[in-house]
Amino acid sequence: MRRKRLPLGLQAFGRLRQRNCYYVDKTPLIAEMVDEGDYYFLSRPRRFGKSLLLDTLWALFECDEPLFRGLYIHDHWDWSDPHPVIHLSFDGKHDEPGELAGSVHVQLTHNERRVGLESSTGIESGPDRLKDLIGRMHAKTGKGVVVLVDEYDKPILDVLEDPVRARANRDYLRSLYGIVKGSARQVRFMFVTGVSMFSKVRLFSGLNNLVNISLDPRFATVCGYTDTELDTVFAPELAGLDRDEVRRWYNGYSWGGEKVYNPYDVLLLFRFRAFDPHWYETGTADFLFRVMNERGVSPMEVEGRLAEGDLVSTFEVDDIATDALLFQTGYLTITGKERRDQRTFYRLDYPNFEVRMSLNIGLLRHLGGRGLAFREHTDDLCDLLVANDFDAAGRHLKAFLASIPYQWPATADLTRYEAWYAGILYACFRAKGVDLRLEESTARGRADMVLLHGGQVFVMEFKVTEEAEKAESATAGALRQLRERGYADKYLDTGQPVHLLALVFGQKERNLISIHAERH
Repeated sequence: MRRKRLPLGLQAFGRLRQRNCYYVDKTPLIAEMVDEGDYYFLSRPRRFGKSLLLDTLWALFECDEPLFRGLYIHDHWDWSDPHPVIHLSFDGKHDEPGELAGSVHVQLTHNERRVGLESSTGIESGPDRLKDLIGRMHAKTGKGVVVLVDEYDKPILDVLEDPVRARANRDYLRSLYGIVKGSARQVRFMFVTGVSMFSKVRLFSGLNNLVNISLDPRFATVCGYTDTELDTVFAPELAGLDRDEVRRWYNGYSWGGEKVYNPYDVLLLFRFRAFDPHWYETGTADFLFRVMNERGVSPMEVEGRLAEGDLVSTFEVDDIATDALLFQTGYLTITGKERRDQRTFYRLDYPNFEVRMSLNIGLLRHLGGRGLAFREHTDDLCDLLVANDFDAAGRHLKAFLASIPYQWPATADLTRYEAWYAGILYACFRAKGVDLRLEESTARGRADMVLLHGGQVFVMEFKVTEEAEKAESATAGALRQLRERGYADKYLDTGQPVHLLALVFGQKERNLISIHAERH
């Protein structure tokens, strides 16, 4: 295969096709959607190809036939039946009063001019202008209007930390989207994309026929690249890259079906030929870190979460569930589905190495506000463990924990084994990217944490005590538990040195107060 242009930064389907760029043909799924229904909603994290999907639908309904030559849908579409399209995108700034309404008016004016209609600027209300435009487009063409809305939720997400403004933007959007139901006889098709799944009752009031395909296994790969698509479409770009590393770093996102890669990650990998956290670095997780702080969510509690189905599929301005926030923003993905007592639960975990490592790096930066200092700390800590200098490792960890602002763990429940500072230790190891297992199951229980690094195995048990004077007995109890329950036995045949580590944290001291290790 001959190499083509990488479609970096291209969200316009026409430009992508005309410039001979790589294109993963998603039109079989598009054809199935259009044949089956008329009103759809799709949630995906940022930079997952949602805008390109909408632009493809735009070109399809306007019957720009040359752009689709060579694609599946070319022979499965009536090119003699174009429909007028209204396209709205909320990728701008909407955090000040009036900005959202102003954006709507500007976009509606652009849509009017594009189809040769006089501007209806005399109508002051954005929703009323949308209703008027749908009616006039239908009257002019005699065809049902196609309504495409991209990043429908960004005006809300931009101001989540200002609940008053968030509710105001939500209410405005609700009135805007509600127009579509009143114009149902004049609408042929509607497709809405965004990051979050805000409640249909709250935001899409009246649009009870809007089908949420976000977790429909049939359309799980409508955005993103599958392994097969990577191997076929991008075969020339894979030369010289470790294919297993590509999977480890970037594959793993799942919405109930086949796993996919984030397109942005893949394209930048091909452009720079380097394994870096491309997707993670395009956004900020500060809001997420603040929510974790306020709710006392330990870093150890992020992976392997079990969430109720409705928590995964809703996102409320006034009550943002932690699971919904982590999942819908792309930091966790679905790894399993369970039915319990007539209810559906989803198992959530990091999608891949990039997100797991980067999120914990970001968390540590947010914790200490010390720039890149934590990197040196993490490297030194791992080096001391490998050198079996456990006393020095304890002193190093204790100094680092002492530097964390006291406000951060203020809401954490330090009486649980998932003590917040044990979570920080976990975040250090995850940021380093070392092989780590949480609650590693054995025949007689679960080890709190197992670290495999430097050709050695470190099996850890954490304890929390209210009184520093009891540290010695707590340490002895942790070691006894490690021995008697055989947490390390499964690693004895690896040929690697195996160490038992007991770490005791003080509830009042909010720090490590004891560490003891022994060779198993």
